[in-house]
Amino acid sequence: MSLSTAAARANRGAHTENRTPEELREIVSHWGAELELAPAEVIIEWAAATFGERFCVTSSMGDSVLAHLAAKVVPGIDVVFLDTGYHFIETIGTRDAVAATLPVNLLSITPKQTVAEQDAQYGKDLYARDPDLCCALRKVQPLAEGLSHYDAWATGLRRAETHNRVIAPVIGWDAKKQKVKVSPIARWSDEQVETYIAENGVLVNPLVYDGYPSIGCAPCTRRVAPGEDPRSGRWAGTNKTECGIHT
Repeated sequence: MSLSTAAARANRGAHTENRTPEELREIVSHWGAELELAPAEVIIEWAAATFGERFCVTSSMGDSVLAHLAAKVVPGIDVVFLDTGYHFIETIGTRDAVAATLPVNLLSITPKQTVAEQDAQYGKDLYARDPDLCCALRKVQPLAEGLSHYDAWATGLRRAETHNRVIAPVIGWDAKKQKVKVSPIARWSDEQVETYIAENGVLVNPLVYDGYPSIGCAPCTRRVAPGEDPRSGRWAGTNKTECGIHT
C-alpha cells in the first residue's frame, strides 16, 4: 500500500473526537492485518489521519528514530517523553536535542511525586528494594495519565529486542490503557535501525556507544559486554525484564 493510498483511505473516517473503546477495537480489528507489512511511514500517516490530534509518539530517547520518522510524516506531532527523575544526563540531553532540532512538539511528563517525595513515603532507593513498585509509580502510572488525551500512541517497540516482544503487533489494542498501540518499526531489525540512523543523521543517545544498548533509569541500567543480550543491562541481577509499560 502506498503512502497516499493509506492516507486517503484513512481520511475517509478521520476525526478527532473521543471514540469509545469498542470503536477503537474495531479500528484495530479492521486495520491491523492490512497494515502489518506496510512501511513505517505509511503506518504513522495512517495513524495521524485516523486519530488526528488524539495520536502521539512516545520516546525513551535511546535514539530518535521514531521521532524522526514521525516528524517527516506529520511535522509538529506530539512526542511524549517520560521523565522519571532517574534518567542519565545523556538521556535528558538527547531529549533536549530532539526538541531543538526536529519539528515536533516535545512534551515531558513526570510522576506525581519527586524522587525526594517518593523516598520520604516509601524509603530511599525503592528501585533496589521493590523495582516493580518503583516502575509503577514513576513509569506506568504517569504514562497512563499522560496518554489520557490520546486515543492512540506510537512506540518504538521492536520484535527483535526481546523474546517477550516477538509477537508485538504493528497495530494492537492495549486493554489496560484502552487505547490503540501503534508500533511502526516493530518489524525492523537491528541492522535496519542502524542503517536508518546512518542515512538520516538521526540523533542517538551517546550512551549507546558507551556500552548501553538499552537505556533506562540510571540506577537500574548497567553496561553490557560485547556479545551479551542487549537488554541484560536492565535490572541486572533480578528476574525483572520489563517496566510494565508494554505488559
